[in-house]
Amino acid sequence: MRVLITGGGGFLGVKLAKALAAKGEIRGEPITHLIQADLFQPEPVEAGFTVEGLALDIGDRAAVDAAFATPPDCIFHLAAVVSGQAEAEFDIGLRVNLMGTINLLEAMRAAGNKPILVYTSSVAVYGGEIPDMIEDWTILNPQTSYGAQKAAGELLVTDYSRKGFIDGRGLRLPTVTVRPGKPNAAASSFMSSIFREPLQGEEANCPVSEDYPIWNSAPRTVVKNLVHAAEVPEEDWGQNRCLAIPGQTNTVREMVDAMTEVAGTNAAGRITWKPDPFVQKICDGWRAHLNPAKALRLGFHQDSGFTDNIRWFLEDDIRK
Repeated sequence: MRVLITGGGGFLGVKLAKALAAKGEIRGEPITHLIQADLFQPEPVEAGFTVEGLALDIGDRAAVDAAFATPPDCIFHLAAVVSGQAEAEFDIGLRVNLMGTINLLEAMRAAGNKPILVYTSSVAVYGGEIPDMIEDWTILNPQTSYGAQKAAGELLVTDYSRKGFIDGRGLRLPTVTVRPGKPNAAASSFMSSIFREPLQGEEANCPVSEDYPIWNSAPRTVVKNLVHAAEVPEEDWGQNRCLAIPGQTNTVREMVDAMTEVAGTNAAGRITWKPDPFVQKICDGWRAHLNPAKALRLGFHQDSGFTDNIRWFLEDDIRK
């Protein structure tokens, strides 16, 4: 099986590549070739099969077509312009998040081999005048450009699957935390930095109130769910190919308390609390209470508590 990961140089893409390298197969078929594609050529992970790093701009249709010269059998589409940047730079968000997705879908259609597509969407597709508890059938009503671009991609994934061009499945990811590395342009970036930096001895600012609720999931759990999504049989998805995967709802204060429970009081003392109206406005459009009934029925994994997020960061990703 030939596998392609877009965004394969990002933190989730690398973790996914390592998970696939360890697993060695998808749906019982051995992985023979893995491509980690990103805007700049990533360093390939080690595996018992061929792994290739590829520089790929998904907004460039010709480049995408060239990457599909030998069609992949399974695509994990993680590449995206994140929420804050997509809101501030509309054209870039549109080019990557929507047109880049269309370029990939059209390359899959032209390949003619009906590949598996795992499309990473976001809970940012929800918003506006909807119930406090999101159900599987809740209408998509994004209140940001990022959410609108992801919602458009979801509709196309379902339609291309209905037409038989692909075997698509879209996952609305919770906020993934605690992320390693450095803060990025995502409006949700603070939801990692207020734990990552203090645990590494540095200060970080929280731009929202401590009672702000967040639908979140740990990187370990999200990677397990990405792999699981590729393995759920096509017929089990039904007519709607996109769903919210399980997460947990915590307020910022509950998350900070969980960090204190695991790591002591010093880390929490490094958090400052200066409001940022731009970030707060974007975050106010997101929803924090979801009932992922279909995902749980299909065997997707759920975190048991935010203390695990902190422990796993200390085990997997803290800067040594």
